[in-house]
Amino acid sequence: MASPFLSGVPLSNTNTNTITNFTSISFSSSLSNSLPFRPSSFSTFPSKRRTLTVRSKIREIFMPALSSTMTEGKIVSWIKSEGDILSKGESVVVVESDKADMDVETFYDGILAAIVVPEGDSAPVGAPIGLLAETEDEIAEAKAKAASSSNSTSPPPTSSPASAISQPQPPRSKPVSDSPRKTVATPSAKKLAKQHKVNIESVVGTGPFGRITPADIEAAAGITPSKSIEIKSKVESAPPPPPKSTASSAAPPPIPGSTVVPFTTMQSAVSKNMLESLSVPTFRVGYPVTTDALDALYEKVKPKGVTMTAILAKAAAMALAQHPVVNATCKDGKGFTYNANVNIAVAVAIDGGLITPVLQDADKLDLYLLSQKWKELLKKARAKQLQPNEYNSGTFTLSNLGMFGVDRFDAILPPGQGAIMAVGASKPTVVADADGYFSVKSKMLVNVTADHRIIYGADLAAFLQTFSKIVENPESLTL
Repeated sequence: MASPFLSGVPLSNTNTNTITNFTSISFSSSLSNSLPFRPSSFSTFPSKRRTLTVRSKIREIFMPALSSTMTEGKIVSWIKSEGDILSKGESVVVVESDKADMDVETFYDGILAAIVVPEGDSAPVGAPIGLLAETEDEIAEAKAKAASSSNSTSPPPTSSPASAISQPQPPRSKPVSDSPRKTVATPSAKKLAKQHKVNIESVVGTGPFGRITPADIEAAAGITPSKSIEIKSKVESAPPPPPKSTASSAAPPPIPGSTVVPFTTMQSAVSKNMLESLSVPTFRVGYPVTTDALDALYEKVKPKGVTMTAILAKAAAMALAQHPVVNATCKDGKGFTYNANVNIAVAVAIDGGLITPVLQDADKLDLYLLSQKWKELLKKARAKQLQPNEYNSGTFTLSNLGMFGVDRFDAILPPGQGAIMAVGASKPTVVADADGYFSVKSKMLVNVTADHRIIYGADLAAFLQTFSKIVENPESLTL
C-alpha cells in the first residue's frame, strides 16, 4: 500500500503546503523566489544586480507521519538506489510505522542523490532520510550536504562535554582576581573565630564555593579537629553504599546464555498503549451466553464464506447501536464523546506484534458484506499494508480467543475506547430449566472491560443482556 511522502529543502524562501492522502505530511519548496526588481532599491549598488542567481533544487526527503501516533519510523528497505532517476508517484522507500509497513512515493521528478538514513535505521518524523537532486550536476552538492549533515549531528555529543568542562574554569578564576573576595563562613565557624580570636578575613575556606568551615578556623588557631567533625565526616561517607545496593537490585546481572531482543516498532507501540491504559479506571463484567442457535447459524452460512468473527462483530455492533454509551469515548477525563459510527476493532495477532483492523459501520453492513470486508482487512494486516484509518478508527474492540479453546480471559482496554469484549470458547454445559429438568446446552462466557468514568455497571449489564438476546436469537443477524 503506497503512502506518499513530500520532499523539499528550504533555501531562501519557503512555501509550506499540506497534502492529504491517508496521512498529512508537510514539505517545503526549495526554489528561491526572486524579489521583484525595483530600480530605486538598487540605484546605490548597481553591481549587486549581477549577483542575483537562482539556487539549485536539492530537496530533502522527509520521514513521513504514517499514523497519528507515529513519532519515528524505521527504514525497512530502499526500493531505489543512489543515482536512480525517479518519476513523480514512484515508490522509493519502505517505511515501518508503529502499525504497518508502507511504500512511500515521491511527488517530484529527480535523481536520488544521497541516502541519509540507511536500511535498518530509524529517524523521527520530519527528519531528512534522503536527498533528491534535479540534475546530475547537483548530485555532488547533495552528497556533500548529506556528509556535512551527518558530521554535524555526530560531533556535538563528543565536543559539547569538552566545552562544558573547559568553560566553567575561567569564570571561577575571574571573580577571585578581578574583584575583592567576599568572606563566606558558616555560623559555627564565625562563632569559633570569635572564641579563638581568629581574623576570619585571613582564613582560606575549604568548603563548597570557598565557604569557611569550623575545621578551617580550628586549623588557623592551631587546634586539633574536634571529634564531632570526625563523626560528621564518617556519617557523610556512610550514605554512598545504599545507592550501590539499589542500583544492583534495579539492574540484575543477565542470566548466562540469555539473549536481549529489542522491541520492534510495532511492539514498542503496543507497549506504550498498554502503559497508557493503566491510567484508566476500568472494571470487568462477565456474562454467560447460550450459543446453540448461533452455532446452527454458523454452520448454515459458513459455506458462503461467513466467519465467526464477522458474526460476533455484527452482534456486538447491533447491541452497541442500542446502547451508545458503551460505544462512547473519554479521552481527556473532562468529558466524553458519543461516537456517530459503530466501528468494531478486532484484535489480530501477527508476526512481530498485535494489530486491530477496524470494521467500520459494522451495524449497517449485512453479514455477508461484513465478512468479505473482514477477509480483506485480515489479508492486509498480515501483509502489514493497512492504511491508518483501517486500524486506528475503532470505537469498540472485540478479542476472540475461543478458537484456541480458551474458555475465559480478561482483555486490557485500548486507549481512546470505552470498552473491549473478550469472547471465550463455546462449550457444552449442563443447565436446569424452570421445571427442574436438566439438559446440555452450549455456552460461552463473555467478559467486557470498560472505562468506569463513562460506563457504569448497569450500562454494561444492559448491553450484555441485549448482546445475549441477539446471539441466542440470531435471525436478525442475516437481515
